[in-house]
Amino acid sequence: MPLKISNLSKTYPNGVRALDNVTLTVPQGMFGLLGPNGAGKSTLIRTLATLQEADSGSIDLDGVDVLREKEKVRRSLGYLPQEFGVYPKVNAEELLDHFAILKGVMDRKERREVVHALLHQTNLYEARKKHLSGYSGGMKQRFGIALALIGEPKLIIVDEPTAGLDPAERVRFLNLLSELGENSIVILSTHIVDDVAELCSRMAIIDRGRILLEGEPLKAIEDLKGRIWKKIIDRAELPEFEARCTVISSRRLVGRTVIHVYSPSQPDPSFAAVDPDLEDVYFSSMKAAGVPLEAVGAPEVLA
Repeated sequence: MPLKISNLSKTYPNGVRALDNVTLTVPQGMFGLLGPNGAGKSTLIRTLATLQEADSGSIDLDGVDVLREKEKVRRSLGYLPQEFGVYPKVNAEELLDHFAILKGVMDRKERREVVHALLHQTNLYEARKKHLSGYSGGMKQRFGIALALIGEPKLIIVDEPTAGLDPAERVRFLNLLSELGENSIVILSTHIVDDVAELCSRMAIIDRGRILLEGEPLKAIEDLKGRIWKKIIDRAELPEFEARCTVISSRRLVGRTVIHVYSPSQPDPSFAAVDPDLEDVYFSSMKAAGVPLEAVGAPEVLA
């Protein structure tokens, strides 16, 4: 039951080309969509969620034309946007019951079973009578997933779901997403590298509306082994190294600058080999696409 996106393009009236001939195949399981803010992630997922139109291209979900059969798609879609509103003086059980009715679960007994199952699945059952205004950020995100799961969707889309969560809530939420990926297509749109590295069996890196890389995170990391080198330099030396090396990233470290360089062999004896990670995959993909180092929007890495 793959999701197939073919030659999808979107240009806004102000001239910004948000999607540039995007082609992706998204299999069942967790799929990471990684890119900086403004990369085109939100435009892509809003199009997948039938919330906006594309200029051209096609999207197929298990034989359903996503761009033309929107009502049919919505019956098998769960969507958790980056920001969503709740009624603060309503409790979780009441609001889930209301949305279950909107999803077509009309039988009272069946609806109660569905609501209680979702509350247990998202670990909110004990807080089901609590007003949503009293929920923490992580609890609200889990409630959002409960809403998205009504109707047992084939496709679940979550947009920046762990932004702002504390470490414990982040782990709890990621474990929940991982469970969902066992039976559905789950697209995780994020700028947090660790979320993709820990959860997703496949991924794509997007920037300026273009897909720069698609594949398995572990394989992409493996492909960089023996090709990433680091050196600590003075900040003033950066232009010199950029002129003679393929510098893919630089960061400040106690008044000095650490650079990572892509090279098939050691640039010179002063460079040390580095075990690559998904951040190096991201930056090397940007560099290969011709994006200048100063223009690269860095993904977030959790300390």
